[in-house]
Amino acid sequence: MTQDLPTSAQVVIIGGGIIGCSVAYHLAKLGTRDIVILERGQLTCGSTFHAAGLVGQLRSSASITQLLKYSVELYDQIEAETGQATGWRRNGGLRLACNEERWTEVRRQATTAHSFGLEMHLLSPKEAQELWPLMDIDDLVGAAFLPTDGQVSPGDLARSLSKGAQMAGATCVEDCTVTAIDVKDGVVGGVQTSKGSIQCEVIVNCAGLWAREIGRMAGVNVPVQAVQHQFMVTEPIEGITPDLPTLRDPDRLIYFKEEVGGVTMGGYELDPIPWALGGIPDGWIFKLIDSNWDHFENLAEQAFERMPALGDAGVRQLINGPEAFTPDGTFILGEAPEVRNYFVGAGFNAFGIAAAGGAGKALAEWIVGGEPSMDLWPVDIRRFGHHHREDAFVLDRTLEAYSHHYTMSWPHEEFHCGRPIRKSPLFDRLQSVGASFGEKMGWERPNWFAPAGVEAKDVYTYGYQNWFPQVGEEHTATREAVALFDSTSFAKYLVQGRDAEAALSWICANDVRKPPGRIVYTQMLNQRGGIECDLTVARLDNQSFYIVTGTGYATHDAHWIRGGFQTGQDVQLHDITDERAVIGLMGPHSRDVLSAVTTANLSNDAFPYMTWQDIEIEGCVVRAMRLTFVGELGWELHIPAGDAGRVYDAIHTAGQAYGLQHAGYRAIESLRLEKGYRIWGKDIGPDYTPLEAGLGFATKLKTDIDFRGRQALEAQAGALHQRLACFTVEDPSIVLLGRETIYRNGDRVGWLTSGGFGYTVGKPIGYGYVRNEAIVDDDFLHTGIYELEIAGEMIECELHLKSLYDPTMGRVRM
Repeated sequence: MTQDLPTSAQVVIIGGGIIGCSVAYHLAKLGTRDIVILERGQLTCGSTFHAAGLVGQLRSSASITQLLKYSVELYDQIEAETGQATGWRRNGGLRLACNEERWTEVRRQATTAHSFGLEMHLLSPKEAQELWPLMDIDDLVGAAFLPTDGQVSPGDLARSLSKGAQMAGATCVEDCTVTAIDVKDGVVGGVQTSKGSIQCEVIVNCAGLWAREIGRMAGVNVPVQAVQHQFMVTEPIEGITPDLPTLRDPDRLIYFKEEVGGVTMGGYELDPIPWALGGIPDGWIFKLIDSNWDHFENLAEQAFERMPALGDAGVRQLINGPEAFTPDGTFILGEAPEVRNYFVGAGFNAFGIAAAGGAGKALAEWIVGGEPSMDLWPVDIRRFGHHHREDAFVLDRTLEAYSHHYTMSWPHEEFHCGRPIRKSPLFDRLQSVGASFGEKMGWERPNWFAPAGVEAKDVYTYGYQNWFPQVGEEHTATREAVALFDSTSFAKYLVQGRDAEAALSWICANDVRKPPGRIVYTQMLNQRGGIECDLTVARLDNQSFYIVTGTGYATHDAHWIRGGFQTGQDVQLHDITDERAVIGLMGPHSRDVLSAVTTANLSNDAFPYMTWQDIEIEGCVVRAMRLTFVGELGWELHIPAGDAGRVYDAIHTAGQAYGLQHAGYRAIESLRLEKGYRIWGKDIGPDYTPLEAGLGFATKLKTDIDFRGRQALEAQAGALHQRLACFTVEDPSIVLLGRETIYRNGDRVGWLTSGGFGYTVGKPIGYGYVRNEAIVDDDFLHTGIYELEIAGEMIECELHLKSLYDPTMGRVRM
């Protein structure tokens, strides 16, 4: 192992834990040779050495599940490749359910597994006990078994990955502490260390517990928090064999795995304890926190009940090791939006061993290819916002996420701590009329409105939840009268400069070269033709454009747009989200209500669809944009934030004569499903092209104008292997949530990307891609007989290629 620090490298990886070793290994596999791993102590000395080593694969995202599946495939062969033992065993994984709601969750997880190509079997309590004989099953309702899950020796696996990287030419420098990072003109240039400086083109922050500190050295936010995580290791127990599956018992908050004839048992407390709030101690190398038996007692009691033999077993050690957790419970990958060529792989929430193989591969491909090779949005560092820079928020939200690690994962569940952070100017008014708020990107947003006598609080279940009838009323009001939506949280940008049109023409798939007053719906594509952004662009003047995108995509989309500007272009992007509130006024009476508060001519001829005008309401100049995401006549009113209350009051008063009702984001979801509008991150994303998603109309393929991703779309045209379709179920009691498996003529062909209920059509609605190695054309789609697997049951469904509601767009253009 080389200990001398080179003076330069192509890629410097900070952190010699399992993630850093995996990134180095995969970069080397892709042909990068000039790689240096910097480790402040010795390899694995941070949190890798004390990890429990469980390797599970199933997650709620298809792409992240694919990463974990790849990890298993890699662990199958890495030992043979490097000669370094890993302790890897494919002994399977059991997941228990002790009540009916948990059993519903497990059965839905099994459906998700089937959707994503994972083998997962539902078992009776007795069948589960046959796999884990020492388990008490008196309280079990059922269990699920994934035969390809397993366990590994984390330190040995990391050393195997490191050896593989070094065999291909990578260098590892130990006892080398990073002290500073060089950044010039927003681009990384080198690293300062206790052994000297090293120039580099790319930095990869895989520093685990130290990732936030290393990020701050470059002005990069990496929102991770160290949390104490304990597990005990027993002496050998009669009946414990090496082939015993790993066991997760989420209702008791615990897990087990075989360990040298005994068991390792740990869990996730509801009252986690943070660590190192004042900073990680110097010299924290191969160290553990003092054991805390009092805090572990509740988990131990649950374990004794599940496995009575534990009561007679000797305890070899109670390990208390800090792990890096994140505010949303999933890990962080990608290029930092603040600094070019600064990548992050951190915050693995105690499943870094399972994720390491796939995460390292994905990050290496991103570094080499310049963009992700697959949809990584669930773990993308750009999912975070400015509020994730606040230590207090990151601490509180991370502890809440940790406490939910094994609790029920309810549909539509909201976080509670650290709120409110960002409020619309209308927040107090909406709260006074019964708004039940959710939170996204720090913004408080009305999910639904409770009428008098009804508490504005979600009651979680896997059936239709307590707000279902109220959302139905909001939906109906939008379709039949008029509804008011607070959409202030939309991200809003101003793109300006002499080259603004040329810059956006390259980045946008649709033609934005329109005269002032026009609005264009467009995607922005990667080189594979996949959809990176989905937004609207309004032309303000010859050198200015107003861009509006979804709340959660603020950081991501700004980074993508700026990254598309060419060197030397006179163009700038400014985030002006906080400057304007947004009121959506939607429904057949929206023109009547708006006409009552403005003198502007709102007729269809004077104010056509997909145009904008400045209008005056109560003496305030409002940017009125005629567009909709609910499938009705309507306007988005973009109002100077200080004037929002006055404009709202005028509209609310005028709307009473027309049956105006407040409506929230859950009504938007049901309305958009009926209309067939897509949501980025669900129905569309980097792995789906506009042609596959039925959005070819929103491209400029019929022109000769070049744009990013055009070549990929031209190569794909006429030979699609996946297509987005709508599915409905006749039984209104069926709950569609997304990830239900799609079957065509008995063959698995995909899964639902989103699901919900359409109150106008009176049916559950889902959207999903139908896949086939041969071409997927209209004939293929229409000739199949379709079913959905929902919580293990097969339900007949009907496929649709046109909008279920107003397919001719007559109501939108009225």
